[in-house]
Amino acid sequence: HVQLVESGGGEVQVGGSLRLSCAATGSTGRTYCMAWFRQVPGSEREAIAVIDSSGVSSYRGSVKGRFTISKEDAKNPLYLQMNRLRPDDTAMYYCAADKNPRMTAIPDYWGQGTQVTVS
Repeated sequence: HVQLVESGGGEVQVGGSLRLSCAATGSTGRTYCMAWFRQVPGSEREAIAVIDSSGVSSYRGSVKGRFTISKEDAKNPLYLQMNRLRPDDTAMYYCAADKNPRMTAIPDYWGQGTQVTVS
């Protein structure tokens, strides 16, 4: 079992930057596909950045070129560097881990979320 804890959210001005962190505890000896999702009230949770167990990353179009997902190894946190933030980036951001090689729509583990507000 894995526990995920996000941090780094907050309020930022348009055009600013934030870095989210996701610390994992528990069964971190194996590799997972990891991702950042976000959700706004009334909408579905959507994956915005994924990094698979090989270190290959992919992004939703709306954040590509502005956000960077990174993870050094299984023991270090997952990060999401967010630059040139826009009001439509305002959402609750969630870290997720999946035991599958690729991220699924319903990952095995979720963090509790961290709020990002851009105004």
